[in-house]
Amino acid sequence: MLSCRAGRPCDPKARHNDGAKDNCGSDLAYYYFVTFIFLCSFLMLNLFVAVIMDNFDYLTRDSSILGAHHLDEFIRVWAEYDPNATGYIHYSEMYDMLRNMDPPLGFGNKCPYRLAYKKLIRMNMPVTEDGKVNFTTTLFALIRENLSIKMRPAEEMDQADKELRHTLVKLWPLQAKKIIDKLVPPNHELRNGRLTVGKIYAGFLILENWKTTRFGQIPGVGLTF
Repeated sequence: MLSCRAGRPCDPKARHNDGAKDNCGSDLAYYYFVTFIFLCSFLMLNLFVAVIMDNFDYLTRDSSILGAHHLDEFIRVWAEYDPNATGYIHYSEMYDMLRNMDPPLGFGNKCPYRLAYKKLIRMNMPVTEDGKVNFTTTLFALIRENLSIKMRPAEEMDQADKELRHTLVKLWPLQAKKIIDKLVPPNHELRNGRLTVGKIYAGFLILENWKTTRFGQIPGVGLTF
C-alpha cells in the first residue's frame, strides 16, 4: 500500500508522458487497499463461513422436530387443494393432502391408511355444512397431535380441551379471543349431532374392518353409500 502512495519512484519500465519518474502513485491507494482488505477479509470470509454453516445446518437438521420449514410445506401443499385461498378444503381431500406431506407434520406417502385414519380420528376437526375443514383448525390439530399437546384418552379429551383453551387464553389474552374456537373447537361443535373429521374417518375405519371379516367377503352382501 505504501509503495502505491503519491510521490513514490516509478518503475523503470513504466512510460510517463510528463517525464516525471519520481511522482508515481496516488493518495487514493489508502482508500483502495482499506476497502479491498475490508471486503476480502471480513465480508467475503463471513459470507464463506455463512454458506458452510447453512449447509451444515441443513445436513444435520432433525426432520422429526417441527420447524418453520414444516409450516412452509403445509402452506404449499394446502395451496394445491385450495387454489383460491378460501382457507377451506373438503374433508375427503385431507387424507391425500396429508399423505403428500412429509412427517412429522404430514403422514408421508408410506403411512398405512389405517394409521392415517386413526390420526385423523384423534384430530377430530369440525366439518362445515358443505363438508369442509378450516386451515387454522387443521394446522393446529396436526401440531397438537405430533407434539402431544394435551392429548389424552378419548374419555379425557373434553377436560384436556378445556385446559388447553384456558392455557391459550392465558398466554395470548388478546389474540386467543379471536381465534380460540378455531384452535380448539368448543364441545358444541364436536357433539350434538355435528359432523366432524373424526366421526367420518371412524366410519371409514369401521367399514374397512368390516370388509376384512367373513361377512364383508360374502358376495352380494355389502354396505352402500
